[in-house]
Amino acid sequence: MALRNILKEGDETLLRHCRPVTDFTPRLHDLLDDMAETMLSANGVGLAAPQVGVLRRAVVVLETNTPEGEEQVIELVNPEIVEADGEQTDPEGCLSVPGAFGMVTRPSHVKVRAQDRYGQWFEIEGVGLTARAFCHEIDHLDGHMFTELCDHIMSQEELDEYYGQQQEQEDAK
Repeated sequence: MALRNILKEGDETLLRHCRPVTDFTPRLHDLLDDMAETMLSANGVGLAAPQVGVLRRAVVVLETNTPEGEEQVIELVNPEIVEADGEQTDPEGCLSVPGAFGMVTRPSHVKVRAQDRYGQWFEIEGVGLTARAFCHEIDHLDGHMFTELCDHIMSQEELDEYYGQQQEQEDAK
């Protein structure tokens, strides 16, 4: 496995539509392994192939609904959202736009149909941050960035205020 360079906003590759994966070879396995290592090294919760310069429909997402310390990386090849419901509005960021966050509304629950690294189809559901990450990364495959969905990039003060309010609500429970 190897760390890959994460492309930054402004790179035209991030705005391109990705082609489906048709070859489920060791080369794809290496890409998925490298993407997982790169995502985890950058403290991300998701990474799409175009973010590392590969215009193929492949993403990795960190399952966030697990006990502390039990990280599980979900690999999605040729993913598509087949069901979505609920709503969540929270700050969202991106490894390709370091340090920037904006308020984005996403479904609170999604079901995704995808292939695994061997080409086998499966369905998986995500809630909360995992649902958000599924949507965010699949958007990348179609050349879209989260910045298209938010009104403005939040200042550090706005971000601190938001998380301070969230903590106060949590403490009140």
